[in-house]
Amino acid sequence: MIFAWIGAALIGLSLGLLGSGGSILTVPVLVYLVGEPEKLAIAESLAIVGGISLIGAIPYALKRQIDWRSVLWFGLPGVVGTFLGAALSVSLSGVVQLLLFAVVMLLAAIMMFRPANAQPEGQLTHHRSLLKIGAEGLGVGVLTGLVGVGGGFLIIPALVLLGGLPMGLAVGTSLLIIAAKSFVGFAKYVNVLAEQNVSMNWTLILMFTVIGILGSFLGARLGKNLSNDSLKKGFAGFLVVMGVYVLATNVPKVLNPPPAAEVQVQH
Repeated sequence: MIFAWIGAALIGLSLGLLGSGGSILTVPVLVYLVGEPEKLAIAESLAIVGGISLIGAIPYALKRQIDWRSVLWFGLPGVVGTFLGAALSVSLSGVVQLLLFAVVMLLAAIMMFRPANAQPEGQLTHHRSLLKIGAEGLGVGVLTGLVGVGGGFLIIPALVLLGGLPMGLAVGTSLLIIAAKSFVGFAKYVNVLAEQNVSMNWTLILMFTVIGILGSFLGARLGKNLSNDSLKKGFAGFLVVMGVYVLATNVPKVLNPPPAAEVQVQH
């Protein structure tokens, strides 16, 4: 179990170092290091990601670095989308959800490999329609509900490019949106899994959240002395390896499904 705790610390470290992307490690850690079933891992990851993001958003809120207008126009559709994604998960097997997750990991890696466009802190980009912002929030929310990622790597660029926010406001706003979406998705999963007689491992959720929060604080301190660009490229390379591994281990299960029904594990 020691490797699982190390994985929890790495989730927090990456969040603290990069500001996003760390939550995408949660599901693989829960599945491959802890041994949780796919659907249960996705549900528990939402609670863990939500807790870490909420605590991470507090310093930004105290510094008034949260744009509440964007929380409304991007966050509310995102919450609705997350609820819908969690509801849709009933019709998908855990293996298929992991395949979707692997695709998301590779997409995140591609976006991290791309150089960031410099955005002056005091200057806003041109505003686009609120309809586009809401549609983006809805889409990212569905993704959150289906595969259990916070989606910060998608939310931050959307807030900057579509919402016209400077980077400082985008990060704090993103954390609050991620927390809201994650908790709504988790609440839906609790009901969905309860119907299948599967219960959450609350001790695991609490331990991962606490370790992740501590790791994020450490990562934020370490990040002040490290190159953000180099960190992103290194993390992107790791995501590629993990994404390929998840695909390699789950594609055969889809092509040659076992004859027996998948056994649900109850905690």
